[in-house]
Amino acid sequence: MSGATETFYSVIRRQGITRRSFHKFCSLTASSFGLGPLAASRIANALETKPRMPVIWLHGLECTCCSESFIRSAHPLIKDVLLSMISLDYDDMIMAAAGHQAEAILEEARLRYKGRYVLAVEGNPPLNEGGMFCIDGGKPFVERLRWMAESSMAVIAWGTCASWGCVQAAKPNPTGAVPIDKVITDKPIVKVPGCPPIAEVMTGLVTFITTFGRLPELDRQGRPKMFYSERIHDKCYRRSHFDAGQFVEAWDDECARKGYCLYKMGCKGPTTYNACSALRWNGGVSFPIQSGHGCFGCSEDGFWDKGSFYDRLTTIQQFGIEKNADQIGMAAAGAVGLTVAAHAAITAVKRLTHKPDRAVRKDKPT
Repeated sequence: MSGATETFYSVIRRQGITRRSFHKFCSLTASSFGLGPLAASRIANALETKPRMPVIWLHGLECTCCSESFIRSAHPLIKDVLLSMISLDYDDMIMAAAGHQAEAILEEARLRYKGRYVLAVEGNPPLNEGGMFCIDGGKPFVERLRWMAESSMAVIAWGTCASWGCVQAAKPNPTGAVPIDKVITDKPIVKVPGCPPIAEVMTGLVTFITTFGRLPELDRQGRPKMFYSERIHDKCYRRSHFDAGQFVEAWDDECARKGYCLYKMGCKGPTTYNACSALRWNGGVSFPIQSGHGCFGCSEDGFWDKGSFYDRLTTIQQFGIEKNADQIGMAAAGAVGLTVAAHAAITAVKRLTHKPDRAVRKDKPT
Protein backbone atom coordinates (compact mmCIF):
# COMPACT_ATOMS: atom_id res chain seq x y z
CA MET A 1 0.00 0.00 0.00
CA SER A 2 0.99 3.59 -0.53
CA GLY A 3 2.66 5.55 2.23
CA ALA A 4 0.17 7.35 4.49
CA THR A 5 2.29 10.52 4.73
CA GLU A 6 2.89 11.05 1.02
CA THR A 7 1.31 14.08 -0.59
CA PHE A 8 -0.04 14.47 -4.09
CA TYR A 9 2.73 16.96 -4.91
CA SER A 10 5.56 14.70 -3.73
CA VAL A 11 4.26 11.87 -5.89
CA ILE A 12 3.90 13.89 -9.09
CA ARG A 13 7.30 15.54 -8.60
CA ARG A 14 8.82 12.07 -8.34
CA GLN A 15 7.07 11.26 -11.60
CA GLY A 16 8.80 14.20 -13.30
CA ILE A 17 5.91 16.67 -13.35
CA THR A 18 7.19 20.28 -13.30
CA ARG A 19 6.03 22.85 -10.78
CA ARG A 20 4.65 24.95 -13.62
CA SER A 21 2.47 22.07 -14.77
CA PHE A 22 1.38 21.52 -11.18
CA HIS A 23 0.18 25.13 -10.85
CA LYS A 24 -1.55 24.89 -14.21
CA PHE A 25 -3.37 21.83 -12.92
CA CYS A 26 -4.43 23.74 -9.78
CA SER A 27 -5.74 26.65 -11.86
CA LEU A 28 -7.74 24.36 -14.13
CA THR A 29 -9.15 22.53 -11.11
CA ALA A 30 -10.21 25.80 -9.46
CA SER A 31 -11.98 26.96 -12.63
CA SER A 32 -13.77 23.63 -13.04
CA PHE A 33 -15.18 24.09 -9.54
CA GLY A 34 -16.33 27.59 -10.41
CA LEU A 35 -13.99 29.07 -7.78
CA GLY A 36 -12.13 32.37 -7.93
CA PRO A 37 -8.44 32.85 -8.86
CA LEU A 38 -7.31 32.82 -5.22
CA ALA A 39 -8.63 29.26 -4.89
CA ALA A 40 -5.82 27.95 -7.12
CA SER A 41 -3.24 28.93 -4.49
CA ARG A 42 -5.29 27.27 -1.79
CA ILE A 43 -5.55 24.08 -3.83
CA ALA A 44 -1.80 24.11 -4.50
CA ASN A 45 -1.01 24.54 -0.80
CA ALA A 46 -3.36 21.72 0.17
CA LEU A 47 -1.95 19.29 -2.39
CA GLU A 48 1.60 20.16 -1.32
CA THR A 49 1.07 19.62 2.38
CA LYS A 50 -1.84 17.26 3.00
CA PRO A 51 -1.43 13.47 2.92
CA ARG A 52 -3.17 11.69 0.08
CA MET A 53 -6.72 10.67 0.84
CA PRO A 54 -7.14 6.94 1.47
CA VAL A 55 -9.99 5.45 -0.58
CA ILE A 56 -11.51 1.99 -0.38
CA TRP A 57 -13.77 1.08 -3.32
CA LEU A 58 -16.41 -1.64 -2.98
CA HIS A 59 -18.66 -3.24 -5.61
CA GLY A 60 -22.23 -4.44 -4.96
CA LEU A 61 -24.97 -5.19 -7.50
CA GLU A 62 -23.86 -3.22 -10.56
CA CYS A 63 -22.50 -3.49 -14.09
CA THR A 64 -19.16 -1.73 -13.39
CA CYS A 65 -20.10 1.18 -15.69
CA CYS A 66 -19.13 3.69 -12.97
CA SER A 67 -15.57 2.34 -12.87
CA GLU A 68 -15.49 2.26 -16.65
CA SER A 69 -16.51 5.93 -16.70
CA PHE A 70 -14.04 6.88 -13.96
CA ILE A 71 -11.01 5.39 -15.69
CA ARG A 72 -11.87 7.32 -18.87
CA SER A 73 -11.73 10.73 -17.21
CA ALA A 74 -9.93 13.32 -19.33
CA HIS A 75 -9.41 15.92 -16.60
CA PRO A 76 -7.92 15.31 -14.13
CA LEU A 77 -6.20 12.44 -15.87
CA ILE A 78 -6.99 9.10 -14.30
CA LYS A 79 -3.35 8.32 -13.63
CA ASP A 80 -3.11 11.53 -11.62
CA VAL A 81 -6.17 10.69 -9.58
CA LEU A 82 -5.54 6.99 -8.97
CA LEU A 83 -1.78 6.99 -8.60
CA SER A 84 -1.11 10.44 -7.18
CA MET A 85 -4.06 12.25 -5.67
CA ILE A 86 -5.59 9.39 -3.70
CA SER A 87 -4.29 6.29 -2.04
CA LEU A 88 -6.57 3.67 -3.58
CA ASP A 89 -5.85 0.82 -1.24
CA TYR A 90 -8.60 -1.55 -2.30
CA ASP A 91 -10.63 -1.99 -5.48
CA ASP A 92 -11.18 -5.62 -6.43
CA MET A 93 -11.84 -4.71 -10.07
CA ILE A 94 -8.47 -3.13 -10.88
CA MET A 95 -6.14 -4.42 -8.14
CA ALA A 96 -3.69 -7.21 -8.87
CA ALA A 97 -4.36 -9.09 -5.64
CA ALA A 98 -7.22 -11.57 -5.37
CA GLY A 99 -8.67 -14.10 -2.96
CA HIS A 100 -7.17 -14.27 0.53
CA GLN A 101 -4.51 -11.70 -0.33
CA ALA A 102 -7.17 -9.14 -1.32
CA GLU A 103 -9.13 -9.87 1.86
CA ALA A 104 -6.01 -9.27 3.95
CA ILE A 105 -5.37 -5.95 2.17
CA LEU A 106 -8.94 -4.82 2.85
CA GLU A 107 -8.75 -5.61 6.56
CA GLU A 108 -5.33 -3.97 6.87
CA ALA A 109 -6.56 -0.80 5.13
CA ARG A 110 -9.59 -0.65 7.42
CA LEU A 111 -7.41 -0.81 10.53
CA ARG A 112 -4.66 1.46 9.22
CA TYR A 113 -6.94 4.30 8.13
CA LYS A 114 -9.72 3.86 10.68
CA GLY A 115 -11.89 6.97 10.75
CA ARG A 116 -9.88 8.60 7.93
CA TYR A 117 -10.73 6.76 4.73
CA VAL A 118 -13.49 7.47 2.23
CA LEU A 119 -15.60 4.46 1.33
CA ALA A 120 -16.54 4.57 -2.36
CA VAL A 121 -19.44 2.24 -3.15
CA GLU A 122 -20.45 1.22 -6.65
CA GLY A 123 -23.69 -0.71 -6.87
CA ASN A 124 -26.19 -1.51 -4.15
CA PRO A 125 -26.96 -4.22 -1.59
CA PRO A 126 -29.83 -6.70 -2.07
CA LEU A 127 -31.63 -7.46 1.19
CA ASN A 128 -33.96 -10.34 0.31
CA GLU A 129 -33.06 -13.83 1.58
CA GLY A 130 -30.45 -12.41 3.91
CA GLY A 131 -28.59 -10.60 1.15
CA MET A 132 -27.63 -13.83 -0.61
CA PHE A 133 -28.11 -12.36 -4.10
CA CYS A 134 -24.71 -10.65 -3.90
CA ILE A 135 -21.85 -12.50 -2.21
CA ASP A 136 -18.50 -10.77 -1.70
CA GLY A 137 -15.63 -12.63 -0.08
CA GLY A 138 -17.95 -15.45 0.98
CA LYS A 139 -20.40 -13.14 2.77
CA PRO A 140 -23.43 -11.08 1.72
CA PHE A 141 -22.34 -7.73 0.33
CA VAL A 142 -24.63 -5.90 2.74
CA GLU A 143 -22.53 -7.22 5.64
CA ARG A 144 -19.29 -6.02 4.07
CA LEU A 145 -20.86 -2.64 3.35
CA ARG A 146 -21.88 -2.14 6.99
CA TRP A 147 -18.52 -3.39 8.23
CA MET A 148 -16.48 -1.04 6.05
CA ALA A 149 -18.77 1.96 6.52
CA GLU A 150 -18.45 1.65 10.28
CA SER A 151 -14.80 2.82 10.23
CA SER A 152 -15.04 5.29 7.34
CA MET A 153 -15.18 9.08 7.54
CA ALA A 154 -17.73 9.35 4.71
CA VAL A 155 -19.32 7.31 1.96
CA ILE A 156 -19.55 8.12 -1.74
CA ALA A 157 -22.46 6.49 -3.58
CA TRP A 158 -21.18 6.13 -7.14
CA GLY A 159 -23.88 6.03 -9.78
CA THR A 160 -27.65 5.61 -9.79
CA CYS A 161 -27.40 2.04 -8.45
CA ALA A 162 -25.84 3.16 -5.17
CA SER A 163 -27.72 6.47 -5.05
CA TRP A 164 -31.28 5.41 -5.93
CA GLY A 165 -31.32 1.66 -6.64
CA CYS A 166 -31.48 1.88 -10.46
CA VAL A 167 -32.55 -1.14 -12.52
CA GLN A 168 -31.85 -3.63 -9.70
CA ALA A 169 -34.47 -1.91 -7.55
CA ALA A 170 -36.95 -1.46 -10.42
CA LYS A 171 -40.32 -3.17 -10.04
CA PRO A 172 -40.85 -5.94 -9.04
CA ASN A 173 -37.35 -5.89 -7.45
CA PRO A 174 -37.09 -9.63 -6.64
CA THR A 175 -33.72 -9.28 -4.87
CA GLY A 176 -34.86 -6.48 -2.58
CA ALA A 177 -32.09 -4.16 -3.80
CA VAL A 178 -31.97 -0.79 -2.04
CA PRO A 179 -29.79 2.35 -2.28
CA ILE A 180 -27.00 2.40 0.25
CA ASP A 181 -28.52 5.16 2.38
CA LYS A 182 -31.23 2.65 3.34
CA VAL A 183 -28.51 0.55 4.97
CA ILE A 184 -25.94 3.14 6.11
CA THR A 185 -27.68 5.79 8.21
CA ASP A 186 -24.94 7.04 10.54
CA LYS A 187 -22.35 8.33 8.05
CA PRO A 188 -22.28 11.29 5.64
CA ILE A 189 -23.22 10.01 2.18
CA VAL A 190 -22.46 11.88 -1.04
CA LYS A 191 -24.67 10.73 -3.90
CA VAL A 192 -23.20 10.95 -7.40
CA PRO A 193 -26.07 9.64 -9.55
CA GLY A 194 -25.91 8.84 -13.24
CA CYS A 195 -25.86 5.63 -15.22
CA PRO A 196 -22.95 6.05 -15.27
CA PRO A 197 -21.92 9.39 -13.73
CA ILE A 198 -19.82 11.75 -15.84
CA ALA A 199 -16.13 10.90 -15.40
CA GLU A 200 -15.14 14.49 -14.63
CA VAL A 201 -17.88 14.72 -11.99
CA MET A 202 -16.41 11.69 -10.24
CA THR A 203 -12.80 12.83 -10.38
CA GLY A 204 -13.85 16.40 -9.55
CA LEU A 205 -15.50 15.23 -6.35
CA VAL A 206 -12.38 13.30 -5.32
CA THR A 207 -10.24 16.36 -6.10
CA PHE A 208 -12.44 18.60 -3.95
CA ILE A 209 -12.37 16.26 -0.93
CA THR A 210 -8.62 15.82 -1.25
CA THR A 211 -7.99 19.56 -1.55
CA PHE A 212 -10.29 20.94 1.12
CA GLY A 213 -10.46 17.98 3.48
CA ARG A 214 -14.24 18.10 3.62
CA LEU A 215 -17.30 17.17 1.62
CA PRO A 216 -18.70 19.71 -0.85
CA GLU A 217 -22.00 21.48 -0.25
CA LEU A 218 -24.84 19.05 -0.90
CA ASP A 219 -28.43 19.58 -1.97
CA ARG A 220 -31.37 18.21 0.02
CA GLN A 221 -30.99 14.84 -1.74
CA GLY A 222 -27.30 14.53 -0.88
CA ARG A 223 -25.86 15.44 -4.31
CA PRO A 224 -22.92 17.87 -4.77
CA LYS A 225 -24.40 21.25 -5.69
CA MET A 226 -21.42 22.07 -7.88
CA PHE A 227 -22.54 19.40 -10.35
CA TYR A 228 -26.25 18.83 -9.67
CA SER A 229 -27.68 22.30 -9.02
CA GLU A 230 -28.98 22.82 -12.57
CA ARG A 231 -31.11 20.80 -14.94
CA ILE A 232 -29.74 19.56 -18.23
CA HIS A 233 -32.40 21.74 -19.86
CA ASP A 234 -30.94 24.90 -18.28
CA LYS A 235 -27.75 24.84 -20.36
CA CYS A 236 -28.86 22.71 -23.29
CA TYR A 237 -27.87 24.26 -26.61
CA ARG A 238 -31.36 23.33 -27.93
CA ARG A 239 -33.06 25.43 -25.23
CA SER A 240 -33.69 28.33 -27.59
CA HIS A 241 -35.74 26.02 -29.82
CA PHE A 242 -37.81 24.93 -26.83
CA ASP A 243 -38.54 28.55 -25.96
CA ALA A 244 -39.44 29.25 -29.59
CA GLY A 245 -41.78 26.25 -29.76
CA GLN A 246 -39.65 24.46 -32.35
CA PHE A 247 -39.74 20.69 -31.72
CA VAL A 248 -38.74 17.44 -33.37
CA GLU A 249 -42.00 15.65 -34.23
CA ALA A 250 -40.57 12.37 -35.54
CA TRP A 251 -37.14 10.77 -35.59
CA ASP A 252 -35.03 12.03 -38.47
CA ASP A 253 -37.62 14.51 -39.69
CA GLU A 254 -36.67 17.92 -41.05
CA CYS A 255 -36.85 19.44 -37.56
CA ALA A 256 -34.49 16.80 -36.24
CA ARG A 257 -32.00 17.63 -38.97
CA LYS A 258 -32.21 21.28 -37.96
CA GLY A 259 -31.38 20.43 -34.36
CA TYR A 260 -34.73 21.42 -32.86
CA CYS A 261 -35.74 20.55 -29.28
CA LEU A 262 -36.33 16.86 -28.46
CA TYR A 263 -38.90 17.50 -25.73
CA LYS A 264 -41.78 15.98 -27.70
CA MET A 265 -39.69 12.86 -28.31
CA GLY A 266 -39.57 12.17 -24.58
CA CYS A 267 -36.45 14.12 -23.56
CA LYS A 268 -36.26 14.29 -19.75
CA GLY A 269 -33.81 17.21 -19.71
CA PRO A 270 -36.34 19.62 -18.14
CA THR A 271 -36.63 17.44 -15.01
CA THR A 272 -33.11 15.95 -14.77
CA TYR A 273 -30.41 17.47 -12.59
CA ASN A 274 -26.93 16.75 -13.91
CA ALA A 275 -23.95 18.41 -15.59
CA CYS A 276 -24.25 16.64 -18.96
CA SER A 277 -24.99 19.79 -20.98
CA ALA A 278 -22.14 21.71 -19.30
CA LEU A 279 -19.31 19.14 -18.98
CA ARG A 280 -20.53 16.71 -21.66
CA TRP A 281 -18.98 13.29 -22.24
CA ASN A 282 -15.85 11.75 -23.76
CA GLY A 283 -13.60 14.62 -22.78
CA GLY A 284 -16.26 17.27 -23.45
CA VAL A 285 -16.92 16.13 -27.03
CA SER A 286 -20.66 15.48 -26.89
CA PHE A 287 -23.65 14.26 -24.87
CA PRO A 288 -26.79 12.29 -25.80
CA ILE A 289 -28.92 15.32 -26.77
CA GLN A 290 -26.12 16.65 -28.96
CA SER A 291 -25.98 13.24 -30.60
CA GLY A 292 -29.66 13.46 -31.50
CA HIS A 293 -31.27 11.46 -28.69
CA GLY A 294 -33.31 12.76 -25.77
CA CYS A 295 -32.20 12.55 -22.14
CA PHE A 296 -33.32 9.40 -20.28
CA GLY A 297 -33.17 11.09 -16.89
CA CYS A 298 -30.78 8.37 -15.68
CA SER A 299 -29.55 10.42 -12.71
CA GLU A 300 -33.04 10.77 -11.23
CA ASP A 301 -34.64 8.54 -8.62
CA GLY A 302 -36.78 5.71 -10.03
CA PHE A 303 -36.16 6.53 -13.68
CA TRP A 304 -36.67 2.89 -14.68
CA ASP A 305 -40.22 2.92 -13.28
CA LYS A 306 -41.44 6.16 -14.83
CA GLY A 307 -42.74 4.70 -18.06
CA SER A 308 -41.20 4.63 -21.52
CA PHE A 309 -38.09 6.69 -22.14
CA TYR A 310 -39.97 8.10 -25.13
CA ASP A 311 -43.10 9.22 -23.29
CA ARG A 312 -43.48 12.96 -23.47
CA LEU A 313 -43.42 14.78 -20.14
CA THR A 314 -46.93 16.07 -19.50
CA THR A 315 -46.33 18.25 -16.44
CA ILE A 316 -43.97 20.77 -18.04
CA GLN A 317 -45.19 24.21 -19.05
CA GLN A 318 -43.44 25.66 -22.08
CA PHE A 319 -42.88 29.04 -20.47
CA GLY A 320 -41.60 29.72 -16.98
CA ILE A 321 -39.65 26.45 -16.84
CA GLU A 322 -36.60 28.31 -15.56
CA LYS A 323 -38.31 28.83 -12.18
CA ASN A 324 -36.80 26.86 -9.32
CA ALA A 325 -38.73 25.02 -6.63
CA ASP A 326 -38.74 27.98 -4.24
CA GLN A 327 -40.10 30.33 -6.88
CA ILE A 328 -42.77 27.83 -7.85
CA GLY A 329 -43.77 27.54 -4.19
CA MET A 330 -43.98 31.32 -3.86
CA ALA A 331 -45.98 31.50 -7.09
CA ALA A 332 -48.43 28.94 -5.74
CA ALA A 333 -48.81 30.92 -2.52
CA GLY A 334 -49.25 34.06 -4.61
CA ALA A 335 -51.92 32.35 -6.68
CA VAL A 336 -53.84 31.51 -3.51
CA GLY A 337 -53.50 35.11 -2.38
CA LEU A 338 -54.74 36.37 -5.72
CA THR A 339 -57.71 34.01 -5.55
CA VAL A 340 -58.64 35.33 -2.11
CA ALA A 341 -58.19 38.92 -3.27
CA ALA A 342 -60.27 38.28 -6.38
CA HIS A 343 -63.06 36.76 -4.30
CA ALA A 344 -63.04 39.76 -1.98
CA ALA A 345 -63.11 42.16 -4.94
CA ILE A 346 -66.05 40.36 -6.54
CA THR A 347 -67.92 40.43 -3.24
CA ALA A 348 -67.27 44.15 -2.86
CA VAL A 349 -68.45 44.86 -6.40
CA LYS A 350 -71.64 42.94 -5.79
CA ARG A 351 -72.33 44.92 -2.64
CA LEU A 352 -71.74 48.23 -4.40
CA THR A 353 -73.95 47.11 -7.26
CA HIS A 354 -76.83 46.22 -5.01
CA LYS A 355 -76.68 49.20 -2.62
CA PRO A 356 -78.41 51.70 -4.98
CA ASP A 357 -81.18 49.16 -5.59
CA ARG A 358 -81.84 48.84 -1.87
CA ALA A 359 -81.82 52.65 -1.53
CA VAL A 360 -84.37 53.05 -4.33
CA ARG A 361 -86.66 50.48 -2.79
CA LYS A 362 -86.60 52.33 0.52
CA ASP A 363 -87.73 55.58 -1.18
CA LYS A 364 -90.66 53.94 -2.94
CA PRO A 365 -94.09 54.39 -1.34
CA THR A 366 -95.60 51.30 0.19
